[in-house]
Amino acid sequence: MIDPHSGAPLTVIARRHYGRWLATALILAALAGIVRAFAVGQIEWPVVAQFFTAPAILQGLVNTIIMAIVAMALGITLGVLFAVMVMSPNPVLRNSARGYIWFFRGTPLILQLLLWFNLALVFPTIGIPGLIEFRTVDLITPFVATLLGLGINQGAYTAEVVRAGILSVDHGQTEAAQAIGMARPAVLRRIVLPQAMRVIIPPVGNEFISMVKLTSLASVIQYSEILRNAQTIYFANGRVIELLIVAAIWYIAVVSVLSVGQFFLERHFSRGYAKGGR
Repeated sequence: MIDPHSGAPLTVIARRHYGRWLATALILAALAGIVRAFAVGQIEWPVVAQFFTAPAILQGLVNTIIMAIVAMALGITLGVLFAVMVMSPNPVLRNSARGYIWFFRGTPLILQLLLWFNLALVFPTIGIPGLIEFRTVDLITPFVATLLGLGINQGAYTAEVVRAGILSVDHGQTEAAQAIGMARPAVLRRIVLPQAMRVIIPPVGNEFISMVKLTSLASVIQYSEILRNAQTIYFANGRVIELLIVAAIWYIAVVSVLSVGQFFLERHFSRGYAKGGR
């Protein structure tokens, strides 16, 4: 570089980032300590390899994925429904939706799972009295209780995400659509929701990833997901840490795959909004 005043060359001194080097050294030291602890700890790695593809673990993996998908589908359906209800001019619908969101966001998920699983203590039978009735204990299986607990709870959170997405769309577009005679449901389906997806997808994608991990709570009501099946095995053979490592690896693997899918989904719905209009 040349000094514009004297014309003499300037000496450029590179900035030294001592803080970065120190932080890097500390992080590497911590990672080395963790790796060494697992390497020399009382962990039988052959046992980890043995049970990594055990039938019970793989069945738990399948059950986890199935539950995450169906519970999230229920949660998204309820979320869209109650988000629309919250924004409805009808006070009955609006306040009912607010009550739903308030209750299911205000109580712990594990408590909700236990309530659904023990619903027979409150309602011994379900149906139309005198016409058709079923024993609740036969209907509310661990699968059904987990689906209702996770799905309905997720719906309360998704409702707020969807509402935020709807509010992000310029209200002028709604007014323009209504001015040319489009009904409110058509405006929502054709104008508002497609644009709101750009805002909705990232948090809903994160919620789906969280749902995979939240299925582990269903082990308390005997649903056979990965953690439940891993616990069943280590109760029998005493290899606690080995089976927990197996479960952890599978959770990380599933979440990693979903994270990649979320990235491409976000990129798809963000087209036209990226820098430079590309």
